[in-house]
Amino acid sequence: MIQTQNERQVIDITDEVQKLVGSDDSLATVFAAHTTCAVTTADLDPGAGEDLAAAIWGMVPKLDYGRHHDPAHMPAHIASSLVGPSVTIPVRAGKLVLGTWQRIILIELDGPKTRKLVITTG
Repeated sequence: MIQTQNERQVIDITDEVQKLVGSDDSLATVFAAHTTCAVTTADLDPGAGEDLAAAIWGMVPKLDYGRHHDPAHMPAHIASSLVGPSVTIPVRAGKLVLGTWQRIILIELDGPKTRKLVITTG
């Protein structure tokens, strides 16, 4: 479980995922069991998380979302769908195979909330 602190937030979860992988070659999948947050990889240079969040929100159209049970949250559902709920990373000799600057991130789109991540390896 991850407790987010802000309405919109990018959280680096790479180290937490690394702790859960085995020593063999495998795949690690990280899945967010929610519809208003997302999981992906990104370069987290200073300010990159904020730029990424701004770009995601820039892709969400400003429409009348009156058909959803809670129209105020529909943009967060759309933003989450654009990025996706999961990412799969190869594991070699017990280490996540990531690019030099690549990190696994949780993107909070409707917080603050407690988020459940399901992490599988194998």
